[in-house]
Amino acid sequence: MRIDLHTHSTASDGTDTPAELVANAAAAGLAALAITDHDTTSGWAAAVAALPPGLRLVRGAELSCVSSDGRGGHCTVHLLGYLFDPEADAVVAEHARTRADRRVRLARIAAKMTADGLPIDAGALLDDLPEGSTAGRPHLAMALVRAGVVASVDEAFSRYLNDRGRYYVPSSRTPVEDSIEMIGAAGGVTVLAHAFARHRGPTVTAEVVKELAGVGLHGVEVDHPDHDEDARAELRGLAADLDLVMTGSSDYHGTNKVIGLGQESTAPEMLDAIADRATGVEIVTGR
Repeated sequence: MRIDLHTHSTASDGTDTPAELVANAAAAGLAALAITDHDTTSGWAAAVAALPPGLRLVRGAELSCVSSDGRGGHCTVHLLGYLFDPEADAVVAEHARTRADRRVRLARIAAKMTADGLPIDAGALLDDLPEGSTAGRPHLAMALVRAGVVASVDEAFSRYLNDRGRYYVPSSRTPVEDSIEMIGAAGGVTVLAHAFARHRGPTVTAEVVKELAGVGLHGVEVDHPDHDEDARAELRGLAADLDLVMTGSSDYHGTNKVIGLGQESTAPEMLDAIADRATGVEIVTGR
């Protein structure tokens, strides 16, 4: 039984529509799937409407946050929220604020690129995004691929869109403690995503994970394509010590990445633990 609890659709920076995402999950033989687009729940309804018979859908989102890194500085972290009430006032307000900030940031990055002669039209790019979807640097990366400037999304990030490049624009992030509290108050369950993916950039220390568990974090994503064996072992030990849920997920983005659905998987008992703790919305099973 394969369970993938971290995937993206065209509601944020994936290339599958929500309907295609659940269809592809069923075709890949998954028993359960979470849709976790960045800072939005706009793909939930379409995914539920298209849910193939027998496939279980965990509705969620991936929230971009800021945290102490445990070394005297700060870093970006990502928080997976599962089965929360999408109509909770704080959730609605936070998602709206974050999506607006992301659009402003994308436009600022695009303006810098245009000034250097790169073929990016921020207005057209934003206009083409589905209503309620979340803008991000992957959309710029895909535009560069379509224009023939780069051959892949990975190349776009390495050459133009990384955090150390000339086109970097700082983002506005919510403190992760506030996001944990918000999702918990909305009846949801929180899992820290790819916490030790060190090749991506700065990460938190184990001590920070312990502190977050103390303020309500429910779990950690252990098995992720960007975690090496040492990172996985360290996170498993932390989860055992802190009584945290352990998940495994692909972080699937469609053709934007080479990662396939179900490449990493969550144990059934861990999904049961998430469902048992959640009071916001239930897991939906296709009929």
